[in-house]
Amino acid sequence: MLMERRLSIFCLLIVALWQSVSAATDTLSFAVLTALLDEAVEAHEAYAAVREERIARLKCRLPRADASDVSFFRWNGEIYKEYKAYVCDSAIHYLRLNLDWAERYGRQEAAVETRLELAYLTASAGMYEEAADLLRQTDRSAVPLRLLPDYYNSCHKLYTELGSYTLDTSFKKRYLAQAAAYDDSLMQVLFPLSPLYLERRETREAVAGRLDEALSINDMRLAQARPNTPEYALVTYHRSLLYRRLGNREEEKRYLALSALTDIRLSITDHASLWNLAEILYEEGDMEHAYRYIRFSWDETNRYNARSRSLQTAGILSLIDLTYQALRERQNDRLRLYLWLISALIMLLVVAVGFIYRQMHRLAAAHNNLERTNEQLQLSNHIKEEYVGRFMNLCSVYINRLDAYRRMVNKKVSAGQLEELQKMVRSREVLDAGLKDLYENFDTAFLHLFPHFVDEFNALLKPEERIVLRNDELLNTELRIFALIRLGIDDSSQIAEFLRYSVNTIYNYRAKVKNKACISREEFEKRLMQIR
Repeated sequence: MLMERRLSIFCLLIVALWQSVSAATDTLSFAVLTALLDEAVEAHEAYAAVREERIARLKCRLPRADASDVSFFRWNGEIYKEYKAYVCDSAIHYLRLNLDWAERYGRQEAAVETRLELAYLTASAGMYEEAADLLRQTDRSAVPLRLLPDYYNSCHKLYTELGSYTLDTSFKKRYLAQAAAYDDSLMQVLFPLSPLYLERRETREAVAGRLDEALSINDMRLAQARPNTPEYALVTYHRSLLYRRLGNREEEKRYLALSALTDIRLSITDHASLWNLAEILYEEGDMEHAYRYIRFSWDETNRYNARSRSLQTAGILSLIDLTYQALRERQNDRLRLYLWLISALIMLLVVAVGFIYRQMHRLAAAHNNLERTNEQLQLSNHIKEEYVGRFMNLCSVYINRLDAYRRMVNKKVSAGQLEELQKMVRSREVLDAGLKDLYENFDTAFLHLFPHFVDEFNALLKPEERIVLRNDELLNTELRIFALIRLGIDDSSQIAEFLRYSVNTIYNYRAKVKNKACISREEFEKRLMQIR
């Protein structure tokens, strides 16, 4: 009676705990889990660093342990546990150290336990001959009672792996029959409701097609597994396999995502959840996530360095990779086509804008009311129009001066005053006066647009190299060069033509000023274009 009450209480606790876990996971949709999974993939190096730090701390303790003392065996075992799901060959290395230690110091039970752990690990990693050899070295009759589950589990693992990956049908049947026999023996020695017992029983129910019963057992396992533990990752992975058999794709994806998320956060590189999820997403057409996950899973598999895992993921990796590359190529082809179409549309738009602009000016001459519209537009774009207006006015002045000069020349030619005319032609007075007016107009217009240009430009130079203008100057030659650059005229030949210098002189001015800057050349040009 007391036993029944305890069992009832135990079952109630399991149900309550499972309900709380279910409530937590049910709130996470697959879309939310995908976002969390993406974040975890990005941060995987940080998770790996945590495990590496634990391994480093354990390795620091190992040299301080006496090689003949059991503490040496214990610390090796702790390092093996860290490597077990992280780097396969390192885990094997530390197990072999422990096996050598146990055999050297006559610790028979420790030797048997370590040999069975090594057999299970090598079988999982695809090292079947090594695993078989280790099991042949283990005398079944000499295995302690507490290690019988490990012995049968290792044998079951070896023959299950052999049966799964052999291509010969007769060998497959033989291996799977031996695996089933060892599974029966395993179930005989396992404690009921132990994690391994529930796992094997769940698998049996699923293979027999009793999926509801298998899910119920998985409920119990999930209730016992704390989130963010290796056990939780394994149970959720097994649950996804049950939902696959049930044909429930959404729940399968969700539990694969939960398992993969746990694997990444714990830096478990020996996993299957993520590449199974990638395969499903590939089938559903989500190539971006499929490619991202399978590439990450492949990198993790290479880090784990187990032959069987590489064989498992190579096929789907190749398929997803080829499909993804083909998809990207098609996307690039479409982008190139869209680019050509957009370019053509822009050209048509430019032509249309030009045509409309010309038509507007023609209508302006015929309709006075359009002038009022232009005045309103001038108010909304005052700075640009004032700048253009200044230079249009300057052009008009030059035309008037040229016309007056023409009439004067014509008058002197008619009067036969050729000598005076020759003196006028040789004189630079008219040219210099014109250039002075041009530059004054340019300086005034530019400083109206950029009133703080001189101060902000000087701020880019070393204090002792800053430009000091004379009282009668608005800008000097150096400032005009960089004022033109600020307006978007970067070609030295155009600047030289405007300022009536040689191209080399302009190059020298530019280089000289940049050498005076208190920042790098690239930063100087960037800051120059930011002056307002």
